[in-house]
Amino acid sequence: MAAAVPLVAVNGVKMATTTQAYIESKPVQETRALISELCRQFYNLGWVGGTGGSITIKVHDDCIPKPQQLIIMSPSGVQKERMLPEDMYILSPDGAILSSPSQKPYPHKPPKCSDCAPLFMKAFQMRNAGSVIHSHGMESCIVTMINPGSKEFRITHMEMIKGIQGHGYYDELVVPIIENTAHERELTDSLAAAIEAYPKSTAVLVRNHGIYVWGDSWISAKTQAECYHYLFDAAIRLHQMGLDWSTPAHGPIASKRVSGIGRNMNMSSKAGAMGSNHDMVPSRRCIVLDIEGTTTPISFVTDVLFPYARDNVGRHLNTTYDSAETQDDIKLLRDQVHEDLEKGIAGAVPIPHDSEGKEEVIAALVANVEAMIKADRKITALKQLQGHIWRTGFQNKELEGVVFEDVPEALERWHASGLKVYIYSSGSRLAQRLIFGNSNFGDLRKYLSGFFDTTVGNKRESRSYMEISQSVGVDDPSEILFVTDVYQEATAAKAAGLEVIISIRPGNGSLPENHGFRTVNSFSEI
Repeated sequence: MAAAVPLVAVNGVKMATTTQAYIESKPVQETRALISELCRQFYNLGWVGGTGGSITIKVHDDCIPKPQQLIIMSPSGVQKERMLPEDMYILSPDGAILSSPSQKPYPHKPPKCSDCAPLFMKAFQMRNAGSVIHSHGMESCIVTMINPGSKEFRITHMEMIKGIQGHGYYDELVVPIIENTAHERELTDSLAAAIEAYPKSTAVLVRNHGIYVWGDSWISAKTQAECYHYLFDAAIRLHQMGLDWSTPAHGPIASKRVSGIGRNMNMSSKAGAMGSNHDMVPSRRCIVLDIEGTTTPISFVTDVLFPYARDNVGRHLNTTYDSAETQDDIKLLRDQVHEDLEKGIAGAVPIPHDSEGKEEVIAALVANVEAMIKADRKITALKQLQGHIWRTGFQNKELEGVVFEDVPEALERWHASGLKVYIYSSGSRLAQRLIFGNSNFGDLRKYLSGFFDTTVGNKRESRSYMEISQSVGVDDPSEILFVTDVYQEATAAKAAGLEVIISIRPGNGSLPENHGFRTVNSFSEI
């Protein structure tokens, strides 16, 4: 019988000891065997041929916090498909080698821990990963070579995007690309910088080299790696067919043409466009739209959506109380209410512990949600729950999204011209997709490249628009047009360098005199 994993308390945290009994324990041995099995699979997929590529997995134990779990890592410079469990390295949580494989006879090289170790440790430390895979798959190499100047890989409207953590079919997947170096370890700093710059990414591409993919567990990392390789292969094939994989319709790649004076001029996507006075003005590559008061009447939100969420919050919580989704909603609300109580926010009431009963918990949640809705608070905890309530309403045909009549034509026109259109609203991304996917003009999501909500930041803060600029992949924030009805949002976006237009719609609030922004009454003017 395998030895039990001994634990020792350090500053109140349970950590695995590094005794021989622990190293020989069942969890450690199973993880070593798992890596050898996965490497055989990855070899057959073309990810780890020629001794390249690698994989590392943390030894899972429910009694040990993930940052304190031991690390199993494959060696470097060996035939990955022929590795045995005893060929693996065992590392401490901070990356120190605890156990090395024995030397094998000629022609085997002396054992050496993976050259990827410093990069693997960055994913462990910065993302709390449970496993990291480094692949040399041909797709991950070639896809970085199609556009040698690009710092990102982008793709949208592909089913396999759903296999990437935090993404759905209508989202735009963005993977940073870093430049290759002569030695693997020299990539460490640039990989760390990419991880920090792209907090939503679970992968980093290395140009002319391969990809690093991480996940909460080996299953998550493996699943995502398979999806990434599929998407890279799809992008390469679409490119070979002359199709643009980065746009929702995946239409033909073509030069844009604008009318000159008496002739046509070919223009690249980075070129300028002719203004009405025939002067060159900066080109727009993206349009970011607000919803309430911009694409959609304010009255639809205040008189339809908010009341529906308020009137149905109790029913929704009672019906779905035990689901993982609703428990996550409740956790967010508990955290928000705790913060509100500390700040003395009006309307906040304590939420009892689960042990006091489901009915008491729901009653307190309903009271807090009603107060938040009444105050029109732009907070993630409320917006996430509202999105889940509205989803039920749309599914039951009790709700229908509303957009102004000029919106569908404009979305289609912008899409046809090659512009990418995004939504940025205080409502959750789910709520945004519901409105545009179930609108009074049908499903309009085919014209949209992605959705942003308050998880990127408050709409009245400039840094939120800087984050969006980095996410949509423009060279300069001025290539983005932001359309909103709120003066404070317009000011924040302008400070971040975006072009801004204020939308004037029936029911919108008044603007300050001499506000200095261009205004439109219809998208037909844009």
